[in-house]
Amino acid sequence: MPVKYTQAIRGSFFDITATVEHPDQLPQQARYIADGLLLIDGGRIVSLQPWEAGRGQLTDDHQLMDYRGKLIVPGFVDCHIHYPQTEMIGAFGEQLLEWLQQYTFPVESQYHCPQHAEKMSAFFLHQLLSNGTTTALVFGTVHPQSVDALFSAAEQLEMRLIAGKVMMDRNAPEYLTESAAQSYQQTRTLIERWHHRGRLSYAITPRFAPTSSPELLNAVRKLKQEFPDCWLHTHLSENPQEVAWVKSLFPENSSYLDVYHHYQLTGRRSVFAHCLHLEEQEWDCLHHTDSSIAFCPTSNLFLGSGLFNVKKSWDKRVKIGVGTDVGAGTTFNILQTLGEAYKVAQLQGYKLAACEAFYHATLGGAQALDLDDCIGNFNAGKEADFVVLDPAVSALQQLRQGNCRDIWEQLFVLMTLGDDRNIAATWVNGKSVWQRADQEKAA
Repeated sequence: MPVKYTQAIRGSFFDITATVEHPDQLPQQARYIADGLLLIDGGRIVSLQPWEAGRGQLTDDHQLMDYRGKLIVPGFVDCHIHYPQTEMIGAFGEQLLEWLQQYTFPVESQYHCPQHAEKMSAFFLHQLLSNGTTTALVFGTVHPQSVDALFSAAEQLEMRLIAGKVMMDRNAPEYLTESAAQSYQQTRTLIERWHHRGRLSYAITPRFAPTSSPELLNAVRKLKQEFPDCWLHTHLSENPQEVAWVKSLFPENSSYLDVYHHYQLTGRRSVFAHCLHLEEQEWDCLHHTDSSIAFCPTSNLFLGSGLFNVKKSWDKRVKIGVGTDVGAGTTFNILQTLGEAYKVAQLQGYKLAACEAFYHATLGGAQALDLDDCIGNFNAGKEADFVVLDPAVSALQQLRQGNCRDIWEQLFVLMTLGDDRNIAATWVNGKSVWQRADQEKAA
């Protein structure tokens, strides 16, 4: 007897079916179905199979979403982004520490206002969805209302989002600092309010070691002990001057990462953004503690911070995902971010294949966030988050895609020539939440 599903999606599909320990294993785990049928029930994937094999399961009156001519991939995972910095993206002329003082801190001061936070949360989430990002690990500001606004907006969309308020008690303007006790209490209240509410999760978020006193780091450790299934989200070894500053502030610790490790902040759900200037023992510590790295190529290039070593992350068996790092990052678009990642790798003699790049942006990113059991591919039982890509939205793309020999070349062209125009639709939890056609009609 035919089974009726909530949604049925027809189109071309690409995903990676299992996590890997070496990039050479990726082609064996890749799945491409040129004409496929995705069945969804209650926001979860029932099956993905070739159209001819699955069409008999549909009822005659079932409404089918036909995306033939499009490529459907799992929703993009952004492993590091600052939503309050959306309004200062593209700020000129500074490297990290000066950039924070001149641009970042003044902008973040506005988020004491709930109305401003609400307005920017809506804008931020629209940017994510219109660029195909369905899951993100997000920095708020020091203000609790910044996180309340973001979570409230994401809850309405049923997005899988991890976020947290910044914790910061020194080496920042007075209007953005707090006491360690205040930071602990406000964070604890937010965790109790939002963690595991629907598809929302909380990340304990000390900005970075220079703005964290030992008292604050002890408060972070206490929160991690009290809420062990929360995430830990911070920055690590982004800029040479920053690394030297940390060593002067924490002379008793052997390295930048050792500061966090000393306070028991490494671990399976600990995500460290950047990691450009790691020492050998820091790589080893990340591996042994099962911590993760967010690779943020556009911001690393924009601020002149350095080049992330993708090959070494594989050699050291450290999980990585991709982060746009808006607003130091220069785009919300993961396709463009992957294109920059390819260039970063090229400068170091490493060939970042499209299969690997899309892995880092989907299942690999989900693994880095400890979410690969629920998102990242089209396996049965996974949450139905995906993005519909139009592979040829310009004359140049049409020409180049027409010359592609296989799916690998098509994906590579998408990540080198693609941008937000290639996002045709974004689906979250089995529902269409953004359609380019709707935006064009409204315009």
